[in-house]
Amino acid sequence: MEVGDSKAKLSELLTQTTLLYQAQNGTPEQADAARQLLMLRYSGAVHRYLLKVVGDAEVARDLNQEFSVKFLEGKFRHFDPTRGRFRDYLKRALRNLMVDHFRKRKGASQLDTAMEADIVGDVGLGDFDKQFLFSWRQDLLARSWDSLRAYEENTGKPFHKVMRLRLARPQMRSPELAEELAKRIGRPMTAGNLRQILHRARDKFTEFLVDEVRVSLKHPTREAVEEELGDLQLLELCRPTLSKLKFDDDPR
Repeated sequence: MEVGDSKAKLSELLTQTTLLYQAQNGTPEQADAARQLLMLRYSGAVHRYLLKVVGDAEVARDLNQEFSVKFLEGKFRHFDPTRGRFRDYLKRALRNLMVDHFRKRKGASQLDTAMEADIVGDVGLGDFDKQFLFSWRQDLLARSWDSLRAYEENTGKPFHKVMRLRLARPQMRSPELAEELAKRIGRPMTAGNLRQILHRARDKFTEFLVDEVRVSLKHPTREAVEEELGDLQLLELCRPTLSKLKFDDDPR
């Protein structure tokens, strides 16, 4: 990352592993702060999943609050980072929350076979994983957009504007895009300049996206990052950036 990128540089933030360690083993103050940061990191994915499953905004808010309280109280401290991703642990915790919710609603100690299968059976778990991955993907993309905006504010390079403009006007040709971008940034812009800025903006955006994925993994090896990006259907988008990056497991 370039000079001036300090505000958005994700490698300077606390890593996921550090947050998990502090949440489980730090001082009370460290643990509280770490749990709050972790909850913020996953809150969007959690809320969207709950809303999708229960189909009621008010019920989803109540369940989200219940989940957040348990999370912030440290009920997740039995998580063992050596046994998998924290995202997978959260998924299991959410699944259990949903089972308890539907059991209470039915007033039964257990769900009938059909409903149990819908939530924790093969089909239910497949739907669960698909929805959670979608929510997690949306959160990663949103944070990458935020980082790109911060990068633009720090450097003056209109990377965020040009990417948003291209998405909003996918059929517009380069000369027209250049003219529109020139109006927004208040300086002349040729079609050639526009294409160069757009190319660099895409590279920077995927850098931030890969950084977000690396932060979310305990051991961010090249294989693990590629697997996670593949699960999120973002691997092809990020492949050019991955080829330029170094990982701990790369051959020396």
